[in-house]
Amino acid sequence: MADATCWTLIECAAAGDRGAREAFAEHYLPLVRDYLEARWRARLSRTELEDAVQDVFLECLKSEGVLERNRERRGRGFRGYLLGAVRNVALRIEERGARRLDGDRHSASELELVPADEPSSSRVFDRSWAATIMRQAAGRQQEEARAGGVEALRRVELLRRIFQDGQRIADIAREWGEPPEELHRQYARARKEFAGALREIVAFHAPGSDAAIERECAELIGLLGEG
Repeated sequence: MADATCWTLIECAAAGDRGAREAFAEHYLPLVRDYLEARWRARLSRTELEDAVQDVFLECLKSEGVLERNRERRGRGFRGYLLGAVRNVALRIEERGARRLDGDRHSASELELVPADEPSSSRVFDRSWAATIMRQAAGRQQEEARAGGVEALRRVELLRRIFQDGQRIADIAREWGEPPEELHRQYARARKEFAGALREIVAFHAPGSDAAIERECAELIGLLGEG
């Protein structure tokens, strides 16, 4: 659907659509896992961690879950709601551990003995979200380049070499036997194409006005630029 957003995906997933549930898990559960790992610093077993990730999945999609409770905000981005959901699940698990600790100190997990570092783990979530969006934008640009032919694919490769491999245009020009000035032009075009793909992906996850989408793009780029 041309007007599909994260909310239409979530609604389909909540209704039981298998493909939508798989897409939801692919889009969002790695971010949930990053947050919980940062919050708990290996104080849960891998099995317990994965159980917590699935708890967030169910929290988002259950009847009267995150989607239903926030239906009036449907036209806005999902990042804040997902972070709220994972935070609530984490608090429930920590409270459950604290009750076990009160009843039998020896049976309690180490989880509740170390305070959660909420600001740090929330920042991990935001940076992981930003990295995910950038990967999806790169994937979208690649898809569009395949339809655009050899020159479009070559621009994607140029962008990858510069950003991921840290190569200089002058060095690539020598390798490809191209004038550096032409590669500078192709690089500018590739960046413009990536920016278009990024806006498209951001509009899916955070639907809003053009200005709001531009602000979100700038924020995501800023998150990845932090040390």
